[in-house]
Amino acid sequence: MGNCCSDVGGGMTAIGGTAPSTSTSNQNDAADWYFKSHGIHGIFSQIELSFSATSLRDRDVFSKSDPMVVVYIQERDGAFTEVFRTEVVLNSLNPTWITKYTITYQFEIVQILLFRVFDVDTQFHNVEVKMLKLEEQQSLGEASCALSEIVSKPNRSLTLDLVQREESVPSTHSQHRGKLTVHAEECFSSKTTAEMTLKCLNLESKDLFSKSDPFLVISKVVESGMSIPVCKTEVSKNDLNPTWKPVFLNIQQVGSKDSPLVIECFNFNSNGKHDLIGKVQKSLADLEKLHTGREGENLILPTPVGHDNQNKALKSKLFVEKYSETVQYTFLDYLAAGFELNFMVAIDFTASNGNPRLPDSLHYIDPSGRLNAYQKAIYEVGEVLQFYDADKRFPAWGFGARPIDGPVSHCFNLNGSSNYCEVEGIRGIMMAYTSALFNVSLAGPTLFGHVINRAAMIASQSLANDAKKYFVLLIITDGVITDLQETKDALVKASDLPLSILIVGVGGADFKEMEILDADKGERLESSTGRVASRDIVQFVPFRDVQNGPSVVQELLAELPSQFLAYMRSREIKPCS
Repeated sequence: MGNCCSDVGGGMTAIGGTAPSTSTSNQNDAADWYFKSHGIHGIFSQIELSFSATSLRDRDVFSKSDPMVVVYIQERDGAFTEVFRTEVVLNSLNPTWITKYTITYQFEIVQILLFRVFDVDTQFHNVEVKMLKLEEQQSLGEASCALSEIVSKPNRSLTLDLVQREESVPSTHSQHRGKLTVHAEECFSSKTTAEMTLKCLNLESKDLFSKSDPFLVISKVVESGMSIPVCKTEVSKNDLNPTWKPVFLNIQQVGSKDSPLVIECFNFNSNGKHDLIGKVQKSLADLEKLHTGREGENLILPTPVGHDNQNKALKSKLFVEKYSETVQYTFLDYLAAGFELNFMVAIDFTASNGNPRLPDSLHYIDPSGRLNAYQKAIYEVGEVLQFYDADKRFPAWGFGARPIDGPVSHCFNLNGSSNYCEVEGIRGIMMAYTSALFNVSLAGPTLFGHVINRAAMIASQSLANDAKKYFVLLIITDGVITDLQETKDALVKASDLPLSILIVGVGGADFKEMEILDADKGERLESSTGRVASRDIVQFVPFRDVQNGPSVVQELLAELPSQFLAYMRSREIKPCS
C-alpha cells in the first residue's frame, strides 16, 4: 500500500474505508468514490441516447426515405458542433436506429442538443456514415431540446416535432415533418452493492511489545493479474481477533459477483510500511457462501523467493459475519420515477443595495438590457432548475423592505399579492422583481429566518401529502445577516425536510460569516438548543468569485444532487413509481 498515512492518528483515519461517521451514512471511501465517479451524486453521469422516428417525409421517388440522425451539441459561444451519427436505416419512414449516443450528463449546466434527420441518397449507401457529406443529403427536418428535458421525463423519453431549418420557430403554417423520439438510459450494468462485516480470529502478532493493529485491504484482480485496491477497513488497534465496521462494494466496481478479490490483512505501522499478516483470494459469491455456511477461511502468507514459491497456510481465519445486497439508486432513478425539484427564490431588498434608480445600485435596471447581479443569478439558476419543475410556477419572495404604507417585511410576496406567492416561469420572477423595485422602499436589517421558515413550511406540507417533490430555495443577498443564530435554528430544523438552500452573495461585502452556514467550510450547524443539523442543506458562493471563472450556476448547484440523495436515503425513500 506504500505510504498511505503520514502519522498515527491521521494515518489510522486515512486507512479506514469506513471513517468515523458524523451522520447516518455508512458508505466507505471506496464506495463513495465509485458512486461519485459514476454520477450517482448527480454531477456527472453517462447517459445513452437512442432514437426512433415516426411519419417521416418520403423524399424518394421509387422507395421510402433512408434516414440517419446527426446529433450536435451547443458550445459556450452558442455554436453547434457535430458529435454523433447513427447508422442509415433503409427504406423506412418509421425507423428505429440501433446505434446509440453516449453523453456525459451534467446536472449543473443546460446542455442543448440539436438533432437533424437526413435522407441518405442511394448512391452513398456503401459509404461509411462518418464520411458522408451532409450537404449532399436531403434534410427531413430537425429538432432541439435540453438533455435535462429528456432525463426529467418519468419514462426518460421525449418526442419532438421535426421542422425544416427555416421553420425553427414552428408556426401554424409549418408543414408536417414527422416526429423524433429520444430515449435516455443511464449507463450502469449494476447498481447492486454488497455490504459485509468481516472479522479475523487468531491473527499473528507482528509487534514486539503489543498486539497487532490490523486492517484489511480488498483488491480486485484484473486480466493482467495485477491487484487494484478498491476498499479498506479502519485499523483495529491492539487486536488479534478484530471485527471491522461494515464495508460496501458495488458489484460493478469489482467486475462481477464471481470476479476474484484479494483480501489482505496488514499490521498498521506509523511509518507507512505495513506488515502483511496474511491474505485470501475469494469472490463475492465465495464470501457469501462463507457467511451462509458460517465457515472461516485460513489466511495464507506468501513465502520469500527461493522457497519453492509456496504459500504458508496460517491458523488465522477470515470470517464473514454479515453479507447482504442492496440497490443504490441514482439521482436519475428518482427523476424517472416522477420526482421533481421545485424552485423558489428570495431577494434581498435592504437599503445597503443602494437606490435602484442610480447606476451604482446593485438593483439598478439597465435600460440597455444588461442584467444586474440579482437578475443574472435568478436567470442562470432558474434556467437549469426549471426543467425539473413540472408546472413551472415558482414561489418568489422579497425581504428587508417596506411595502407601500406598511411596516418592514422580512418575507413578502414578490408579485405584490397578499394571497399567493407563485409566479409563472423565470420570466415571471424577472417581471415581479422589476415591479417590486418600484413598489417597495428598501429598508433592513438582513434577516434570513423568515424566508427559510416560509420555504420549510411549503416543504413540510408537501412531505405531509407524500408528494414526490424536493424544494430548492435560492437566496440572493448583498450583506451579512444580522439574525445568524435564528438562521442556524431555521436551517437545523429544515435539515429534516426535502429542502436545499442556495445562497448567492452579491456586491463587495465581507461574507466570511455567511460561509459558516455552508457545512463544506466548517462544522455541521448547531441550533441554540444544541441540536445538530441532520445533513448539509446549504451551498453558498460569492458572486464575484465566479464571474470570471466557473459559472455561478455550476458552483451553486454542484452539491444539489448529493443533498437530494442524502435526504432520500436518510428517510429510506425509494424511487418507486
